[in-house]
Amino acid sequence: MTETPQERAEAARVRRRWLTLGEILAIVAVAISALTLWNSYSERKSNEAEHKSESAQSAHKATILTLRAVADKDGSTLAISPRAESQTIQSQTVRFPASLGLSPAETSGDARIERGWFDAALVKARRAAGAEDKLGDARLPVMIETHYSADGEDQTDRAVFELGYATSHSLLSGTEVHLRGLSRTGTVAGTDAGQKRIDALWQARMAPKKD
Repeated sequence: MTETPQERAEAARVRRRWLTLGEILAIVAVAISALTLWNSYSERKSNEAEHKSESAQSAHKATILTLRAVADKDGSTLAISPRAESQTIQSQTVRFPASLGLSPAETSGDARIERGWFDAALVKARRAAGAEDKLGDARLPVMIETHYSADGEDQTDRAVFELGYATSHSLLSGTEVHLRGLSRTGTVAGTDAGQKRIDALWQARMAPKKD
C-alpha cells in the first residue's frame, strides 16, 4: 500500500522524535557513567588521604617516648625502660635542681636512677628548708634527656619529670630516701629551659609555708 505524502511526513516526524529520545538517553547514560567514575575516584582519593593521615599519626605516636620506671625492693634504684617495644634507650642524662649542687648523672645502655646520686644532697636541702620526715610520697623535679631509637631512627626527648620518693628516719641511719616512681610533667625545648623549670618547681616546693 502506497503511503501518502502526509503519512510519510508523519513517519519522519516519529523517527526524529525517537532519534532525539535516543540521544537524550545516551547523554544521560554518559552522565551517570561519568558521575559513577567521579564518585569512585573521590572515594579512592579520600581513602588514600585517610590512610596517609593514619600512617603519619601512627609514625608520630611511635616516636613519642613514654617511660616505665620500676623501683627495686628497698627503693634504692629505679629501672627505666620505654613502654613501646619498638623503642630502645641508648643513653640518658638526669639533671637535678641547681640548689642541690649536683652534677648531671649519665647512663649508657642501663637506664636507671639511683638514690645514691642525690639522696645526701636532697636530705640536706630538705633539712635546711625545714621539711618534715613523714609518711607519704614526696616529689623531686628532674629533667631527663633521653637518646633513643624508634623503629631504627635516632630520636632525642627532653622532658621534666617528678621523681617520687618517700623518707624514713631512724636513730642509727638518720633520714633515708626510698624511690617510688617517675611521672612526666611536660616536654621542654632545651636543656636551659628544662633546668629553669625544675629549679622553679623545687624552689616553690621548698619555700617556707605561711601560717
